[in-house]
Amino acid sequence: MGGRHRTDELEDGYTPYNEPQQRRRRTGRGGVLVPLAGSVALAVLLGVAAFVIINRDRGCAGDALPLRVTAAPDIQPAVSRIAERFTRAAHEIDGRCATVTVTKGLPSAVASALGGAGGKAPAMDLWIPDSGLWVTNLRARNPDVPEASASVARSPIVMVASGSVVPVLRKSFGKASWGGMIDAANVANVDGPGRKVRVLVPDPSLNAAGLGALLAAAGVATASGVGEEQLVGALKNLSGSTSTVRDQGALLSSLGVKGSKAPLGIASEQSVWTFNRTRKPEVPAVPLYPAEGTVDLDYPVVITTGDATVRKAAEAFRKELGGEQARRTFQELGFRTPDGKGAKAVTGSGGFQAAAPKAIAVPDARTVARMSQTWSRIKLGTRLLTLLDVSGTMALPVPGTGLTRMQAITRIAVEGMRLFPVKSELGLWEFSTHLDGRGVDYRKTVPVGPLTEELDGGLRRDVINQRLVSTRARSTGDTGLNDTLAAAYEQMTKEYQSDKINTVLILTDGAGNDDPDGGIGNQQILKRLKEQFDPEKPVSVLIIAFGPDAPKGKRQMDALAKATAGDAYIAKDILEVRKFFLEGMKRRLCSPNC
Repeated sequence: MGGRHRTDELEDGYTPYNEPQQRRRRTGRGGVLVPLAGSVALAVLLGVAAFVIINRDRGCAGDALPLRVTAAPDIQPAVSRIAERFTRAAHEIDGRCATVTVTKGLPSAVASALGGAGGKAPAMDLWIPDSGLWVTNLRARNPDVPEASASVARSPIVMVASGSVVPVLRKSFGKASWGGMIDAANVANVDGPGRKVRVLVPDPSLNAAGLGALLAAAGVATASGVGEEQLVGALKNLSGSTSTVRDQGALLSSLGVKGSKAPLGIASEQSVWTFNRTRKPEVPAVPLYPAEGTVDLDYPVVITTGDATVRKAAEAFRKELGGEQARRTFQELGFRTPDGKGAKAVTGSGGFQAAAPKAIAVPDARTVARMSQTWSRIKLGTRLLTLLDVSGTMALPVPGTGLTRMQAITRIAVEGMRLFPVKSELGLWEFSTHLDGRGVDYRKTVPVGPLTEELDGGLRRDVINQRLVSTRARSTGDTGLNDTLAAAYEQMTKEYQSDKINTVLILTDGAGNDDPDGGIGNQQILKRLKEQFDPEKPVSVLIIAFGPDAPKGKRQMDALAKATAGDAYIAKDILEVRKFFLEGMKRRLCSPNC
């Protein structure tokens, strides 16, 4: 046997059929072990084959195919759960195993980066923002941005309040509604429900719930015939709250803070559920469903990869996100399914509404873009220099009022002061001839600066108010308006601030200029204003006149305002200043091309 290859020891354990049977016989202990070894080898081989077959059926055994998903922070935990199951199932894509990793990304930041407005876009193949509004805005500017597919979950945008203040809110304006929100937020409606209610909206430029709420409120306002001025007044007021409630978490946390007004916020239903479940506040937050219906956060899928193989994996995962098991996962974490069905998280208790609220259709791309632009402009700060007429005619009485012109004008000014947010920058000059020495027709009474800044032992707001109520007309003074306006306009132009609306406000009993010592004439001041006005850095002139002589100067008033994309008004009643304020707010939405 020396040197021969033993066929019974072939690697596969197979003996050729023509070998004599007796050659394979063995005796003793070896005769028992040899057939047993063959059986073990066969079992092992069969086991390996079964393993391969089973794993082929389950998915794949190839190299990993990474799929990178970026999801909005609120839905990221649910998407991560679904991704883990998807990866464990070993889905084969062109012979490779798809492995999904999910990271969270603020939709506003991702959208900004994708739109080229700043920031670095995350390395992702699939994006799940909280709202298709981000995609709509992006595609309006850049059609190359991929379209969003059907949503994987929904969460209605609701009003929300601490359970302890819900009775106060219902007493103030009844059932929750977008119309009631506008009424309560309208900065010019100082005698309305806003006296007892403070509306808080997360910044619509950063938060889809905030933007969706504004779109819903605007649509309701338009349909019900509410004037555009009221909506603008509400937007202006709401713009002052966004610095402290930049996201839904901060907003919900602030609801329990006691103050002179009951806070009413805007959030998604799911965020309210999560807040109550994770923060466990002493008094839970209560969702309030607007009577007119609402807009939903819809969580669409956007496939961003350009790689054909990765795209197949993204399509497979998108299908997984729409499956029954995924739907249950979303429901368990407080979301509704795309058709509005909730689960245990939304049972009708604690203020939660089991049935999906009435849906308000999302506006078209143009309307969404216009609202976004409106918000970005209206939240600009205010930098305003008021020129107060203290000339002799201001001491004359206003028939039927029991007031002098000066008293009426200063009351208008004080009323107007109430309408400016605390972050505004205001100043006050007085004007009449030779008011601050020979040839100087104005006095710089209070320099322009933040209303909340300390000045002469008090806040600038209080100093201006005190000066207004104590001002008296100069019985021998002439108007001297043109020289004053020229100096004020030059200063405001030099000190222009791009993040604010820069305005020169004139409060007078007429726009005449009766300076007996000469000075700048009417045509000269118009020419100067037209030359100095810069559409890229607009400083507008706003004129409010009050008194029987005001109509006589209307032509000159209009000319001065028009030269700077401003406006001129004649007040018949002190409270009309609220209307003028709102109309002025409207102008900033179109300035300098109104």
